[in-house]
Amino acid sequence: MIQDIFPHHLNNSFIQGKEPSEEDLVLCLKGDRVFLLETEGAGGMLRFPKVSEYPGVRRDYSGGGQMRTAPDGNLQYLFTVDETALFLDLKVPSEDEVFTGGGFFSVRRDLRGTGRLEPEWVFAAHTAYHLSVWYRDNRHCGRCGCAVVPAKDERAVDCPSCHNRIYPRINPAVIVGVTNQDKLLITRYADRPLSVDALVAGFTEIGETFEETVAREVMEEAGLHVKNIRYYKSQPWGMASDILAGFFCDVDGDPQVHLDRHELKSALWIPREEIKGQPDNLSLTNEMMLLFRDGKEPHFDEYK
Repeated sequence: MIQDIFPHHLNNSFIQGKEPSEEDLVLCLKGDRVFLLETEGAGGMLRFPKVSEYPGVRRDYSGGGQMRTAPDGNLQYLFTVDETALFLDLKVPSEDEVFTGGGFFSVRRDLRGTGRLEPEWVFAAHTAYHLSVWYRDNRHCGRCGCAVVPAKDERAVDCPSCHNRIYPRINPAVIVGVTNQDKLLITRYADRPLSVDALVAGFTEIGETFEETVAREVMEEAGLHVKNIRYYKSQPWGMASDILAGFFCDVDGDPQVHLDRHELKSALWIPREEIKGQPDNLSLTNEMMLLFRDGKEPHFDEYK
């Protein structure tokens, strides 16, 4: 899965007063697109720019052709991969700023399964995107509206007016493998331009357990009752700022699917031998589908 980057290690510990060195890397985002440098040749490898390279690749031609540098005050420490730190440029570039030596690539669509970015940096890009969305959406205090400042002792931002402290938001969600003997419920989303095989999924609501989320989401999306709900594994998924909890369960009673077409394009019972999975091995969804295909999914009697 995307977080399986051994022997590399992502260390998300907060480091007080961490300053960028020339060899550290910079994340610059426009929406969900991240700026990456390209090696020579079509389809070459991608990489994050180093701090020492960053001012040289970023130019603002709206100011008389003068290069706008990225001072250290704009760079927010995120985490390290092995010994290399990654910093976020808090100033979102405008559309009239020109970048040379690379391009902007969608974290969601352009980095998965292409082989152009090393696996540890694919994971880093998704995790950094999660944090960047939180920094972007928490520039002002939700209680009093005052501009916030980074906390000095932990990963948080503080309101200097009402002293409200805001922490990174992580949304709990579930991925569900619904089984009907030797068949698995395979879905396709209704609102995705590139539709791939998936499983029932959804966010946990206020006051719910994960198990209750599983039962509710399967009923809402496929109109099915389920039983024998058992936990499998979890995964961080930065594109939706969430932590995914994977569960298997068995259909309870009538297996006739009643599709919610606002959520799903299709939901079909697929025999083990016909399950294809997804184009890459980064998602918990894909791992669960292939686990069922190979007859290795956890059974309820084993779970108890």
